Amino acid sequence: MIAGLDGLRFSHWQAEARPDGVVVLSFDRAGESVNTFSQDVLIELEALAERLALDPPKGLVIRSAKAKGFIAGADIREFQAFDEKGTIGDSIRRGQQAFQRIAELPCPTVAAIHGFCMGGGTEISLACRYRVASNDPSTRIGLPEVKLGIYPGWGGSVRLPRLVGAPAAMDMMLTGRTLSASAAKAIGLVDKVVEPALLVDAAAALALHGTQRAFKQRFLGWITNTWPARQMLAPMLVKQVARKARKDHYPAPFALIETWRRSGGGTQALLAAERKSVVKLASTPTARNLTRVFFLQERLKGLAGKDHGVKQVHVVGAGVMGGDIAAWSAYKGFEVTLQDREQKFIDGAMTRAQELFAKKIKDESKRPEVSARLKSDLGGDGVATADLVIEAIIEQAEAKRDLYAQVEPKLRADALLTTNTSSIPLTELLEHIQRPAQFAGLHYFNPVALMPLVEIIHHDAMAPETEKRLAAFCKAIDKLPVPVAGTPGFLVNRVLFPYMLEAVTAYSEGIPGPVIDKAAVKFGMPMGPIELIDTVGLDVAVGVGKELAPFLGLPIPAALNETPPVGKRGRKDGQGLYAWENGKAKKPDVPKDYKAPEDLEDRLLLPLLNEAVAALHDGVVADADLLDAGVIFGTGFAPFRGGPIQYIRETGAEALLEKLKALQAKYGERFAPRPGWDSPALRRP
Repeated sequence: MIAGLDGLRFSHWQAEARPDGVVVLSFDRAGESVNTFSQDVLIELEALAERLALDPPKGLVIRSAKAKGFIAGADIREFQAFDEKGTIGDSIRRGQQAFQRIAELPCPTVAAIHGFCMGGGTEISLACRYRVASNDPSTRIGLPEVKLGIYPGWGGSVRLPRLVGAPAAMDMMLTGRTLSASAAKAIGLVDKVVEPALLVDAAAALALHGTQRAFKQRFLGWITNTWPARQMLAPMLVKQVARKARKDHYPAPFALIETWRRSGGGTQALLAAERKSVVKLASTPTARNLTRVFFLQERLKGLAGKDHGVKQVHVVGAGVMGGDIAAWSAYKGFEVTLQDREQKFIDGAMTRAQELFAKKIKDESKRPEVSARLKSDLGGDGVATADLVIEAIIEQAEAKRDLYAQVEPKLRADALLTTNTSSIPLTELLEHIQRPAQFAGLHYFNPVALMPLVEIIHHDAMAPETEKRLAAFCKAIDKLPVPVAGTPGFLVNRVLFPYMLEAVTAYSEGIPGPVIDKAAVKFGMPMGPIELIDTVGLDVAVGVGKELAPFLGLPIPAALNETPPVGKRGRKDGQGLYAWENGKAKKPDVPKDYKAPEDLEDRLLLPLLNEAVAALHDGVVADADLLDAGVIFGTGFAPFRGGPIQYIRETGAEALLEKLKALQAKYGERFAPRPGWDSPALRRP
């Protein structure tokens, strides 16, 4: 037995003494595939630290016994439960105490990091004297708490600035960005980077012999945290954050900066200030909704199995969507063939693919291997050997049906045929399909490299196995699948269309585009609807409008009534509702004395909420959570509001219904409440 630990039994930690006198403490959370910090884990850790303090070894190495990674952070399920009970402060205090016990041990301590090291995992490593990381590509170190509406509360916001200097620390904590082992070493977060097989030995050696950090790093950690430096740097940090987030929408980054700016004294005083601030943030609607979004994301990930049976993908249509789908699939490891009716379209897509690879693959020596996976295929030879065919041609049902008639006879028996249609009901495309069980919609969103969602569109004749395989494929290419019914517009476009339609209607009435966009962004949308229409393309918007407007019974304004000529289709042409330059909208100036209509926000957002209610009522998705997940990840709908249905619950269905009726009386029947407003799903749980 190890001195000081005699007679103690632990469920989640195993201590082992090495011949050199270093104790290796392995974290292996019982009953879980991934290490996370729960309260019982922290209680055990604190007990261990107390015993080790009484009879300290020559050094202590903290490692993970899980092959998948170091530590993923706090157990978010437990965190959510504590918030609901109002005992989040106890949870924060326990984590701080346990890690402070590690920091105060009278022997050198080293964190041996391999794989993911997130949140509480990074915070316990900061409580150690040294950190060693493996050079495996899977090793990523980060503090992503800001994405949950809080910031590091177990001492991370206290220790990191003093270790690496305030600028680098704030960049990590304010963005939630993760670092590779080498990047972490470059800023002084990690002391040594080694091969995975040498990790524990290197950590033990560091515990025994120590290391001296560079003077520049030590000086930076001191000077940037002095009182004058904090007063000077804080306003600059606030300005940077304010460019990307509003304080009333996302208070956490602003609270982090302010707590750091004004807090002084010893470690205990700093920890108390951190705890008070994080506990306050944890009870905000933003934190609760962002935590909810985290679980929605986990649910979508959980829909995917492992067995997709896809090695080769064939994409027909080398336009913006088809070309980018092909490039992304190749980037994610699949063999891809890309077909179009003319070579010039394929060539353009291949050029764009190289730009994607250059952006995503930092190591130039690895780019040729990825590029080789994407092949030009003018003749469509790849159809015969493909496991998955994705059609991404023009948004016309007849053209798509003609293509299927040519492609389907060449398919392998177990191959899947899918369409990237954005709005055409699958019943219109099924005609003459020989194997409907293996036909489905696979709807990506633009830009493919950035948008995380893919809609898997089902129909009555589709085999359940087809949906499972497609969900697994989505997971393999790092996308979130949401199963939706094959009705017009599916989920995302159906919910988004009335919002965009009302924006163009307001625009045609003379309300300036920048004013309309500003109202939507103020609500929390990632970009305004006028800018969004130009980004999607006016031609695409017109095509979607022709499908959806009759189905939804909505009038189409003149700007979306006719397909625009090439050269005026929006961002891709440099001219649409706005002029575009270098991929950015050149929005016209609005007269300083112009006053936006008071009901503009309601005019824009209530049609979206109205259609979300109708889509849920019609069973487009299985439940309210899937609807919120689809709209958040498919449109960027204000994550801090938790999704359309969650927003209705929190605001009150009755209040929103009254607003809808007022707009109906003022502007007409397009604001008439849709079926479903009496659903129990809209009430607070």
